[in-house]
Amino acid sequence: MNREDQRILGAVVLWLGRHAGFPNRRLSAAAEGMICVAALAAADEAQEQARFLIQSKDPAQAAALRTHGLRRSQVHFKCDNSAKV
Repeated sequence: MNREDQRILGAVVLWLGRHAGFPNRRLSAAAEGMICVAALAAADEAQEQARFLIQSKDPAQAAALRTHGLRRSQVHFKCDNSAKV
């Protein structure tokens, strides 16, 4: 079990203390196990989703590219090749 899992399970114990009266009143072992597994699964899914978020290394460059694209979309350029000589 790594540190992140320990942190998550600590948060689960705090939640159980606040909402279920843990450790004075205890849920069944199966219910406590389900809550722990659900918390770990949710954290794993959040970590998996965060892994695929790609952020630009240079926010100024990303902003410049967005502005450039916006300006290009607003300009209407018409080329007329029928010039009389």
